[in-house]
Amino acid sequence: MQEDPKGINIEQNATTPRWVGMAVVALTIVSVASLGIGWNATNRAAAAEKALLDQTQSTQKAAGSIEQRLAQAEEINARLVSDVGVVTDKLKLTQGQLSTARKQSKQLQEEYAKNLSEVETSVRGELATKASAEEVNSKVGALQGDVTGVRSDLESTKRDLGMVRSEHGTLIARNHEEVEQLRRMGQRDYFEFTLARKGSKERLGGITLELRGVNVRKNHYTVALYADDKRFEKKNRSVNEPIFFYTRGTRQPLELVVNEVAKDKITGYLSVPKGATQAASNSSGN
Repeated sequence: MQEDPKGINIEQNATTPRWVGMAVVALTIVSVASLGIGWNATNRAAAAEKALLDQTQSTQKAAGSIEQRLAQAEEINARLVSDVGVVTDKLKLTQGQLSTARKQSKQLQEEYAKNLSEVETSVRGELATKASAEEVNSKVGALQGDVTGVRSDLESTKRDLGMVRSEHGTLIARNHEEVEQLRRMGQRDYFEFTLARKGSKERLGGITLELRGVNVRKNHYTVALYADDKRFEKKNRSVNEPIFFYTRGTRQPLELVVNEVAKDKITGYLSVPKGATQAASNSSGN
């Protein structure tokens, strides 16, 4: 207690120092900051832990996918190894077959050459002992004649393929080109004609031909033939239908064929045996 000069006793209270409050405030601030830092660190740790967990799961999935691909690759590799083994076995078999075939081919060639040599020797011996040069030439000539005959028959067959034979065995031409083809064969004489109107006449091959009428719709025609001082009329005949008749001194028939019928017009040819034209001329002269 202090005594006031006026006699009044004044009680002096003990007060807390200022630095203590400041220290308390500072501690409070530090505590709050520590709590904030700790909370932030906790959040970061949790986020890092979550990121690490996600990365670990992703890594595990990738590892599983890689293991699956490795398993597939091992399976494919095993198949390839098996296929390579099969191909190798087949290739060995094929090579063996090829080697065998080559050996057989070589043997066949050797046997063929040997047989050919034996045949050649035998033929030469037979020719030397049994045939003279003239006989050989005669046989060769006969063989050539046979070949020529066969060739002629083949050519004739080729030409005959496009034509029809008549009842007398002659080939029937259907146009000018086929008439020329028959003319080149040289078996008969061929005279082509065209009668352009009704009543027109033309003399060919020792006979006279007269047009009497046509039917264009039916492809029919009517003609009159004058031969050996006689007249023969052929009515309503069809296109490409052969008309056969005989004249004096011929043993083979003459053949008349009309290839085309138009309005008052016919076109065709007369086929005459070789020599019949001369015979008909001599007969007319007599």
